[in-house]
Amino acid sequence: MIRLGSKSPTRALILKNFGINFIQNGGEFDEDSITTTNPKSFCYEATKGKFKELYEKYGIEDMPLLVADSVVTTNGELLRKAKDEDDARRMLGLQSGNEISVITCMIYKSKTKELVDISITTYQFEKFDEQDVKDYIKSGECFGKAGAIMVEGFCKPYIKEYIGYESCAMGLTIEKLLPHL
Repeated sequence: MIRLGSKSPTRALILKNFGINFIQNGGEFDEDSITTTNPKSFCYEATKGKFKELYEKYGIEDMPLLVADSVVTTNGELLRKAKDEDDARRMLGLQSGNEISVITCMIYKSKTKELVDISITTYQFEKFDEQDVKDYIKSGECFGKAGAIMVEGFCKPYIKEYIGYESCAMGLTIEKLLPHL
């Protein structure tokens, strides 16, 4: 049994799909306190901040702690979670027909092991259909997602190619975690 320090239903689903027993306890770390605009640094600092908060609250005596965070970048711009429909539209417009990278950082700590990993998965997208974008934003699925994207959902038909792990783009690079469990 591990503690997933995240509110993400997608991260929980990844663990469930791989048969990993867990309980889920997200925190309240304020990502707006991070000042860097460097995507890798931001992702690491957010994960480290969330880990520190939850480690202080729960420790690792009862069970190991796993925390992760993701960001999206395109043309050197850091794309976090969309704040509203206009922000989602802007982010999706930047990604349409473009190359994007999803950066996921995870920290796993048990009594005997500690893993800190930063993984990157890069996608080349076809141009998004305008009506699909409108419908996607209206559905609300884009909110709470780094860069407002869902590679396993909305973006799937637009993927020309990708390099990396799809799980990384979904918020938890499970392939790198499994050997440590």
